[in-house]
Amino acid sequence: MKTAVRRSVAPKAGFAPAAKAVRAAAPKARPIACSSRARFNGKHEVASRPAPVALRALADSPAGSDLRAGLEVPTVLVAEKLGEAGIELLKQHANVECCYDMSEADLLEKIAESDAIIVRSGTQVTKEVFTASKGRLRVVGRAGVGIDNVDVHAATETGCVVVNAPTANTVAAAEHGIAMLCAFSRNVPQADASMRAGKWERSKYVGVSLVDKTIAVMGFGKVGSEVARRAQGLGMKVIASDPYAPQDKAKAMGVELVSFDEAVARADFFSLHMPLTPTTDNMFNADVFKRMKKNAVIINVARGGVIDDQALADALDNEEIAGAALDVFTKEPPTKEENPLIGRPNVVLTPHLGASTVEAQEGVAVEVAEAVLTALRGDPAPSAINAPMVTPELMKELMPSADLVHKLALVATQLVAQNEQQVRIDYRSSTPDDLDTRLLRANVVKGLVEHTTQSTINLVNYDLIAEQRGLKISEVKERYGEKLVGKTTISLPGAAATFPAACDADHFITVGGKVNSQGRPILTTLGQYAVDVSLEGSLVLFRQKDQPGVIGAVGTKLAEHGINVNYMNVGRQEQGQDAVMAIGVDQDLTNDVVASLKEIPALIDVIAINLPRL
Repeated sequence: MKTAVRRSVAPKAGFAPAAKAVRAAAPKARPIACSSRARFNGKHEVASRPAPVALRALADSPAGSDLRAGLEVPTVLVAEKLGEAGIELLKQHANVECCYDMSEADLLEKIAESDAIIVRSGTQVTKEVFTASKGRLRVVGRAGVGIDNVDVHAATETGCVVVNAPTANTVAAAEHGIAMLCAFSRNVPQADASMRAGKWERSKYVGVSLVDKTIAVMGFGKVGSEVARRAQGLGMKVIASDPYAPQDKAKAMGVELVSFDEAVARADFFSLHMPLTPTTDNMFNADVFKRMKKNAVIINVARGGVIDDQALADALDNEEIAGAALDVFTKEPPTKEENPLIGRPNVVLTPHLGASTVEAQEGVAVEVAEAVLTALRGDPAPSAINAPMVTPELMKELMPSADLVHKLALVATQLVAQNEQQVRIDYRSSTPDDLDTRLLRANVVKGLVEHTTQSTINLVNYDLIAEQRGLKISEVKERYGEKLVGKTTISLPGAAATFPAACDADHFITVGGKVNSQGRPILTTLGQYAVDVSLEGSLVLFRQKDQPGVIGAVGTKLAEHGINVNYMNVGRQEQGQDAVMAIGVDQDLTNDVVASLKEIPALIDVIAINLPRL
């Protein structure tokens, strides 16, 4: 029974769109604090550094191995202040360099010496940063949730994993959103300022009650859900708008899921919790404000860019809405000259404090440090933004098959005179419906294109590279045998075949193989011929006349050139017809050696195949 699963490779839905490549313009008022030492009470004390620890790599998969830092102990650049617990965790497994307040030039210089970088929201990790890393940068860690200051598309192109810390500051951000809500509704900041000025103005600062008011949670993810729970505790009616939120989740929480337009029309308060993307950029604009209630209040602890600042200022001036409470800004820190919302009595402002609790800061530091170290080891990080989640158990089980398909793809590309774009992969599996082929497909793409590029190809970027190369990959899974992955076959159009014997009856170049009992990849099918060839080192493939003396003639010719044979196999369909011979040799074959082999009369076609040696 065959389960046909055909797909044309395209960028994953999980790939976040490229963030704006806004270069960092960090202030230079303070000198760059760049040190691998710890600072205590204004003094430097040498931190104890453990003996080098070799980070375990992602087994020996060709795709997985490219996730390694390539060093015994990787270097992690911490570009913004990180909690001490996270720093200490990093130091157990890596060389840690803390460099704060770097200019763009400083960052571009330091990144070439780093295997990973950890940032908060103030450092822009742009395409230029990835270019300056010259392929060394393997992991970007965002100490927080939003990744709009990281060019995820550029990271993906270079095979760099982007991870964040999505859970540790969830409660802190939600609590701050509720604090902003309460502060605005009861005029807390204004009343406090009045008291500090020696005034007693009870009648001036009469607030509004929150009970029975409708709050629209715009973005019903982790933080939005926590805000909804707390708003319900205040007696508010909660609606939510999020095109990606599951209806059953909202229903289970007693939250009504509505469209964006309905939320705009119904809510008294708006709590914003969406990421900054091209879709959400300036989502709250003049048209939206005009459609809100006149008593509406905007609370934003998400991203400044989702609000059009000038449009909000105009709406406040025109009394189209009542006010706003903002913790985030399009440009941080904002200035009164550039931001029209500074200094208004009906706008409450805080300096991006959403995640600023002692508990959240330490939690974020540990969470991002763990994610970075996990990615550097080559293990799947649960918080990876641009890489598919493959469990360590499945990874381990698929490694031998990943090596197999990588080498089958290498063989296939050497059997054609041009790069083919149509590729078919056939898998035999005991459980085809449950077989996750992403790791296998990544290795096929790697084998097909690595000879034409110096770029890293791995689980992060294989789909993007395949799309850029115009590869159209279809997959067919067949229920067969007792192994998760049994025989696997790769087929390419055979019009430009350099070794016609590799074509099947339908004129497709076909190479198939399996993993033997020792875990080594074996070539078992070449076109219409059954063979048994170890896929390592240098191979020579022959199409020959099936007659006596051919094997001896080939061995003699190789011996004349000092080439040692380590194995040999002959496949044929019927006696007397053409046969295929495969020979493994210990030395790489030169063009002169191949030319001399072609002089043997019984040989019809000869081709040398070069594969990685063990």
